Amino acid sequence: MKSYINEFLGMEKPTDYYSGLLSDIEKLNKEHHFITTLNKDISYEKDGRLPFTVKANICVKGFETTAGSKMLRGYLPPFNATVVDKINASGRFSFLGETNMDEFGFGTFGLNTEVPARNAFDNDYVAGGSSSGAAVATAMLKYHVAIAESTGGSIATPAALNGVVGFTPTYGAVSRYGLIDYANSLDKIGVMARCAEDAKVAFDTIRGRDRYDTTCSVETIGNKKRKKLFVIKELMEKAEEPVKSAFERLLDRLGGNYEISEIDSKIMDKAIAPYYIIAMAEASTNLAKYDGYKYGFQNEDTNRKYNDFFTDARINFGAEAKRRIILGTFIRSESVKDKYYSKATQVRGMIIREMRSILEEGFIISPALPIATPKIENASKLTPTQNYAMDIFTVPPNLGGFPHITFPYEYHDGLPLGAQLVTGHANDYALFDFVSEWEELFEYRFRHNLGEI
Repeated sequence: MKSYINEFLGMEKPTDYYSGLLSDIEKLNKEHHFITTLNKDISYEKDGRLPFTVKANICVKGFETTAGSKMLRGYLPPFNATVVDKINASGRFSFLGETNMDEFGFGTFGLNTEVPARNAFDNDYVAGGSSSGAAVATAMLKYHVAIAESTGGSIATPAALNGVVGFTPTYGAVSRYGLIDYANSLDKIGVMARCAEDAKVAFDTIRGRDRYDTTCSVETIGNKKRKKLFVIKELMEKAEEPVKSAFERLLDRLGGNYEISEIDSKIMDKAIAPYYIIAMAEASTNLAKYDGYKYGFQNEDTNRKYNDFFTDARINFGAEAKRRIILGTFIRSESVKDKYYSKATQVRGMIIREMRSILEEGFIISPALPIATPKIENASKLTPTQNYAMDIFTVPPNLGGFPHITFPYEYHDGLPLGAQLVTGHANDYALFDFVSEWEELFEYRFRHNLGEI
């Protein structure tokens, strides 16, 4: 598939693309709400590079970075995240803006924020979360790449729902310095693009060790070819019929090039509970610093009792953030820590060992979500437990820090469906090759029914 990056670099007059870019984005943004902070100084004459965006929990010096929360409204970072410095230094890209997201990354459908992003294909439908704006921006902007972040499926889900490629790297392959944390042992900065080749270019630009992040330790990334595709029976049983049927058609098309096997799993379908226990415990720790004194909402009236001051500051958290703070604090408490948190880490280890064994033989392939894209009004009625269950396919690889990629393969009622491919640690490049092969063999082309800029 032709690279959009190469197409942009080969344009005779890139100024034509930039000429109406900002006005077109502002017009689309009124309907889809995918940009939270726009760099209005960008221009071809000044920058002359391909536009890139970053998720609103990645720090960009001098630009408001809120992580989708009122708690951080008005925060202007005094420094760049390492990934921003790297992509700026490459000479290929220019910063366009920050993209909408669920508050602190807490969400599956992109609805847990002040003004939710809306699907690029139909704004009555969800954009997915938590990297909702990144996916919509990638779908809307022809020449663009997005830097996003995933904890339990925050790249895979919105990429699938907006028909773009979403790549989540091996944990530790990309620096997290400058990321506003959700859950430290799970967070990974990745990329979204229109095609696998562009996602690979963006990943190559931002990956590598960083002295500011000791967890960023994966330096060598391999490309071990796999000819086996494994489908986890217990996970597929969770999918609804339209998704199952479409996924079976995908497997039929891949059958001539890959050996496909349905296998049983002892533990992977149990991943939701340990994931949310660990994620909430870590989230409550990370959010504890927002007390209104040094971090978070600043109240000028400091002549009050601490509890009153603290409460006024933390009331700025949204409902889902408050839920996770309360549950996470309970999970970490001395009386129940062994009952919940310790057991969750044990189950996590079991999932990692099982997946590692499977991935030594081939890829794991699945739908990205168990349902087709829901309307905003329907998704907003789901209970928290129903929302969490939507991560059944994306949580296992995120728990284990395994690299995975989501790619569009079919349309259902005019909206894209995405599949997820998982491989072993530090075998990230094999994912790009697989999706590039899919794009070429089946002549997949990005299709947008609302126009693009």
